[in-house]
Amino acid sequence: MTEVEPFLFRQLMGRFTTGVVVITTKRDDGSPIGMTANSLASVSLRPPLLSVCIEQPTELHGAMLSAPAFAINILAEDQEGLSRRFAAPHDDRFDGVGYQLSEQGLVLLDGAIAHIECERHAQFPAGDHTIIVGRVTGGATHEGRPLLYYRGGYGTLG
Repeated sequence: MTEVEPFLFRQLMGRFTTGVVVITTKRDDGSPIGMTANSLASVSLRPPLLSVCIEQPTELHGAMLSAPAFAINILAEDQEGLSRRFAAPHDDRFDGVGYQLSEQGLVLLDGAIAHIECERHAQFPAGDHTIIVGRVTGGATHEGRPLLYYRGGYGTLG
């Protein structure tokens, strides 16, 4: 069986508009860690499950596999800078970034239009990523419009 080259695969998947999230959890030492992603998907209503895909060589990958819980922060249209910060290498991505801890100790970013709190439910290797399935245990929605990602760039609802 043949498969497409990575360049074409990126071009193909780039035609699918997604929302932008920052996945947050805590390292073993309790310090926050996070990463921008657009691989969020609903999996099941009963029980409430979602999935995210984490690239294996990233620092977040190890933290996600050891942490019992994580949060999904759905970014607002004015948070492109925050998305870029959590997507690029940075010594301390949380330096100067507003956030609060949920009752469960999860990192919730200020200004997000929704926070989804999850317990790690399962994980599955998938190529150079790991699919993490989370059981949704809480969350909140806030007013605002979503930040979108399309063909390698950011956008908003028109």
